[in-house]
Parts: sequence; C-alpha cells; structure tokens
Amino acid sequence: MQVTPISPERLARLLTDRINALPDDGSWVRVAVDGAPAARPGALADALVEPLRLLGRPVLRVSAADFLRPASIRLEYGHHDADAFHDLWLDDRGLLREVLDPLEPGGTGRVLPSLWDAVNDRATRAGYVELPPRGVLVLDGALLLGRWLPFELTVHLAMGDAALARHTPESDRWTLPAFARYREETGPAELADLTVRVDDPRHPALVER
Repeated sequence: MQVTPISPERLARLLTDRINALPDDGSWVRVAVDGAPAARPGALADALVEPLRLLGRPVLRVSAADFLRPASIRLEYGHHDADAFHDLWLDDRGLLREVLDPLEPGGTGRVLPSLWDAVNDRATRAGYVELPPRGVLVLDGALLLGRWLPFELTVHLAMGDAALARHTPESDRWTLPAFARYREETGPAELADLTVRVDDPRHPALVER
C-alpha cells in the first residue's frame, strides 16, 4: 500500500476525470463520498460539481443526512446510542427508492433530493427533479458502504482513531464507537474504489493498493 499526499484541488480533478472516464452508455453515474462528518465528505462532494458541469455532465448533489429515519426509530434506544447510529439512522430503503433506483439503467431519472428533515422531524416536502441522461449523482454521507447500495464509484475518506476524535466536536463523540465498528466490521477502506486519508482534511493523501 502506498500513501501519496495530494492537494484538495488535485484530488477533485482526479475524481472528476475518473468519473468522466467511466463507461458512457447514456445512463447515469452514481458516486458516493463516504466519511465521518469530521472528514468533510460534503466538501469533497461539493468540489466535484462545477468541474463535472464544465465537462458537460449534469450533476445532482444529495446528502445522506437528508435521508435519516424519523426520531421515533433513530432515538428508540436513546439520543447517544452508537449502535443505533450505526444500524438504524440511515433510511436505506428511502435512499434506494427515491434516489438510487431511479438512476438504474432504464430508470426514470426522477429523483427526490431530500426526504426527511431530521432537525424538525418531518418530511421535507421536496419536489422531484429530473436528472438528464449522462447525469452524475454525487452523494455524501457517513456509514454508506457495505449496505448493498448501488454506486458506480465509491470514495472513502479515512481517519485514524486519534484524528477522528480530535476533529469530532465533544457533543458528537458518542458516535466514535460506531465509526470504529464500521471500520472493523465493514472495512470501508477495502470496499471503496478509492480511499483517501484525511487525518488532516486540509492535507489529504491518496491510498493506492
């Protein structure tokens, strides 16, 4: 395994080129940027939007944080249960039904960009949008891999235990055992098509296996 430092700008260009080089059959490309919030997966996902559009690819940005289950399910075992955070928070079926399945080959391309407002614990009432053929879905979120969610490209932002603890706010440190479990049980660094070390998110390093 080789770990090579890379600037955030070069990383975004590398990913953009890799996405654009995927087989183009006129269908859609679904990209997942997976990582703990401290790894800033949303920032990397955002950085892909404009470069892809400049290449003529329509882009839809979606966050898994808008596809969480209602509080009655998420918080059934309390507000700070790490196993529930790992197992129950993400609405896998909603994400499949409303985002990923419509972008299967032969799908409708009609996507719901958000489903649930976790802060107010109610449906977002978002409208459906049409992602044109050859469009790219860029989804960011935590604990996405190992769930049989279909993607054409997956990126995992990896952090060591010490770095993750250092960059996670005190109020969210109860989630740390969930990310340790994810690393041990799922092995996202091995599952992902591309793994990037982000012990310092400002200075990523590409992991080449």
